[in-house]
Amino acid sequence: MPSSAHSTARLSEHTRLLRCVQGIQERCDRAAPWEPDTVGLPAPTSSSALSRINDVAFYAHAREEVSALAAVCAHLVRLHHPDGEESCASCAHPWPCASFVEISRLLA
Repeated sequence: MPSSAHSTARLSEHTRLLRCVQGIQERCDRAAPWEPDTVGLPAPTSSSALSRINDVAFYAHAREEVSALAAVCAHLVRLHHPDGEESCASCAHPWPCASFVEISRLLA
């Protein structure tokens, strides 16, 4: 593959990954808050009241936590992008740099 085609393919992967993470963040931000009546919770007759309390606490904060995690991922993807010279604009390692490869692997 010619160098320019290789660079274009890598940029496309970068763009795809960034759009994916931004889409997750946007869907979280638009989603209705998760509350006990909108998500599945253990029945009130569950033998573990602590389990029910933990589930309610998890769901109460999950939307904001997922959105924050997606924002961190998007920031990392924006930092690590090809500089047009076959290296990463952030860390100057050959593109794709190890950071981008690992982020891509973990989010795939």
